Amino acid sequence: MLDPVCLAACAAYVINRCLIEPHFAAAWIHSWVNDVFLIPAALPLLLTVQRALGLRNPDGPPTWGEILSHLAGWSLLFEYIGPALNPHSTGDAWDVVAYSVGAIAAGCWWSSRRRSVFELKDGRATRPVRDMSGSLQ
Repeated sequence: MLDPVCLAACAAYVINRCLIEPHFAAAWIHSWVNDVFLIPAALPLLLTVQRALGLRNPDGPPTWGEILSHLAGWSLLFEYIGPALNPHSTGDAWDVVAYSVGAIAAGCWWSSRRRSVFELKDGRATRPVRDMSGSLQ
Protein backbone atom coordinates (compact mmCIF):
# COMPACT_ATOMS: atom_id res chain seq x y z
CA MET A 1 0.00 0.00 0.00
CA LEU A 2 2.99 2.29 0.42
CA ASP A 3 3.35 2.61 -3.33
CA PRO A 4 5.46 5.73 -4.00
CA VAL A 5 3.50 6.62 -7.14
CA CYS A 6 0.22 6.47 -5.21
CA LEU A 7 1.59 8.57 -2.36
CA ALA A 8 3.04 11.16 -4.76
CA ALA A 9 -0.19 11.35 -6.78
CA CYS A 10 -2.30 11.79 -3.63
CA ALA A 11 0.04 14.51 -2.37
CA ALA A 12 0.05 16.26 -5.77
CA TYR A 13 -3.76 16.15 -5.84
CA VAL A 14 -4.00 17.82 -2.41
CA ILE A 15 -1.37 20.41 -3.31
CA ASN A 16 -3.13 21.28 -6.57
CA ARG A 17 -6.59 21.32 -5.00
CA CYS A 18 -5.72 23.30 -1.86
CA LEU A 19 -2.73 25.46 -2.78
CA ILE A 20 -2.68 25.97 -6.55
CA GLU A 21 -6.31 26.01 -7.77
CA PRO A 22 -7.47 28.76 -5.38
CA HIS A 23 -4.80 31.13 -6.68
CA PHE A 24 -4.96 30.54 -10.43
CA ALA A 25 -7.84 30.97 -12.84
CA ALA A 26 -6.42 28.94 -15.74
CA ALA A 27 -9.10 26.51 -16.91
CA TRP A 28 -6.67 23.64 -17.48
CA ILE A 29 -5.58 23.75 -13.83
CA HIS A 30 -9.19 23.40 -12.68
CA SER A 31 -10.29 20.98 -15.39
CA TRP A 32 -7.51 18.51 -16.09
CA VAL A 33 -4.55 18.60 -13.70
CA ASN A 34 -6.22 16.48 -11.01
CA ASP A 35 -7.50 14.07 -13.68
CA VAL A 36 -3.89 13.12 -14.39
CA PHE A 37 -3.69 11.71 -10.85
CA LEU A 38 -6.71 9.35 -11.16
CA ILE A 39 -4.92 6.13 -12.16
CA PRO A 40 -1.72 6.73 -10.15
CA ALA A 41 -3.70 7.53 -6.97
CA ALA A 42 -6.73 5.25 -7.19
CA LEU A 43 -5.48 2.07 -8.87
CA PRO A 44 -3.01 0.96 -6.16
CA LEU A 45 -5.71 1.50 -3.51
CA LEU A 46 -8.25 -0.51 -5.49
CA LEU A 47 -5.76 -3.32 -6.14
CA THR A 48 -4.94 -3.43 -2.41
CA VAL A 49 -8.65 -3.99 -1.70
CA GLN A 50 -8.82 -6.65 -4.42
CA ARG A 51 -5.78 -8.39 -2.91
CA ALA A 52 -7.38 -8.31 0.57
CA LEU A 53 -10.54 -9.88 -0.87
CA GLY A 54 -8.54 -12.58 -2.64
CA LEU A 55 -9.42 -11.24 -6.09
CA ARG A 56 -5.82 -10.42 -7.04
CA ASN A 57 -3.02 -12.90 -6.56
CA PRO A 58 0.24 -11.10 -7.36
CA ASP A 59 1.51 -8.64 -4.79
CA GLY A 60 3.46 -6.50 -7.22
CA PRO A 61 2.95 -3.26 -9.07
CA PRO A 62 -0.06 -2.97 -11.39
CA THR A 63 0.37 -4.69 -14.74
CA TRP A 64 -0.29 -2.95 -18.05
CA GLY A 65 -3.45 -5.04 -18.40
CA GLU A 66 -4.73 -3.81 -15.04
CA ILE A 67 -3.79 -0.22 -15.85
CA LEU A 68 -5.45 -0.21 -19.29
CA SER A 69 -8.59 -2.07 -18.19
CA HIS A 70 -9.16 0.32 -15.30
CA LEU A 71 -8.39 3.31 -17.54
CA ALA A 72 -11.04 2.12 -20.02
CA GLY A 73 -13.57 1.29 -17.30
CA TRP A 74 -13.19 4.54 -15.39
CA SER A 75 -13.19 6.60 -18.59
CA LEU A 76 -16.44 4.96 -19.65
CA LEU A 77 -17.95 5.40 -16.18
CA PHE A 78 -16.89 9.00 -15.57
CA GLU A 79 -17.24 10.40 -19.09
CA TYR A 80 -20.21 8.49 -20.54
CA ILE A 81 -22.31 6.65 -17.97
CA GLY A 82 -22.03 9.28 -15.23
CA PRO A 83 -23.07 12.19 -17.45
CA ALA A 84 -25.91 10.09 -18.89
CA LEU A 85 -27.26 9.49 -15.37
CA ASN A 86 -26.50 12.92 -13.90
CA PRO A 87 -27.74 15.93 -15.89
CA HIS A 88 -25.40 18.23 -13.90
CA SER A 89 -22.22 16.55 -15.19
CA THR A 90 -20.62 16.64 -18.60
CA GLY A 91 -18.48 14.07 -20.37
CA ASP A 92 -15.17 15.46 -21.63
CA ALA A 93 -12.78 13.66 -23.97
CA TRP A 94 -9.90 15.79 -22.61
CA ASP A 95 -10.49 14.17 -19.22
CA VAL A 96 -9.75 10.81 -20.84
CA VAL A 97 -6.55 12.28 -22.30
CA ALA A 98 -5.54 13.43 -18.81
CA TYR A 99 -6.38 10.01 -17.30
CA SER A 100 -4.26 8.43 -20.06
CA VAL A 101 -1.26 10.69 -19.42
CA GLY A 102 -1.30 9.74 -15.75
CA ALA A 103 -1.81 6.06 -16.57
CA ILE A 104 1.12 5.98 -19.02
CA ALA A 105 3.47 7.83 -16.65
CA ALA A 106 2.55 5.63 -13.69
CA GLY A 107 2.62 2.50 -15.87
CA CYS A 108 6.16 3.25 -17.00
CA TRP A 109 7.27 3.66 -13.38
CA TRP A 110 5.46 0.51 -12.24
CA SER A 111 6.84 -1.45 -15.19
CA SER A 112 10.40 -0.45 -14.30
CA ARG A 113 9.78 -1.41 -10.66
CA ARG A 114 8.31 -4.78 -11.68
CA ARG A 115 11.53 -5.62 -13.56
CA SER A 116 13.71 -4.69 -10.58
CA VAL A 117 11.61 -6.70 -8.11
CA PHE A 118 12.67 -10.02 -9.63
CA GLU A 119 16.12 -11.52 -9.86
CA LEU A 120 16.93 -12.40 -13.46
CA LYS A 121 18.64 -15.67 -14.30
CA ASP A 122 19.18 -16.55 -17.95
CA GLY A 123 16.85 -13.68 -18.88
CA ARG A 124 13.94 -15.02 -16.83
CA ALA A 125 12.52 -13.89 -13.51
CA THR A 126 13.30 -16.47 -10.86
CA ARG A 127 12.32 -15.19 -7.43
CA PRO A 128 11.51 -11.91 -5.73
CA VAL A 129 14.51 -10.34 -4.10
CA ARG A 130 13.11 -6.89 -3.27
CA ASP A 131 9.66 -5.69 -2.30
CA MET A 132 8.10 -2.46 -3.61
CA SER A 133 9.87 -0.35 -0.99
CA GLY A 134 13.22 -1.77 -2.11
CA SER A 135 13.74 -3.92 0.99
CA LEU A 136 15.37 -7.29 0.54
CA GLN A 137 13.20 -10.30 1.23
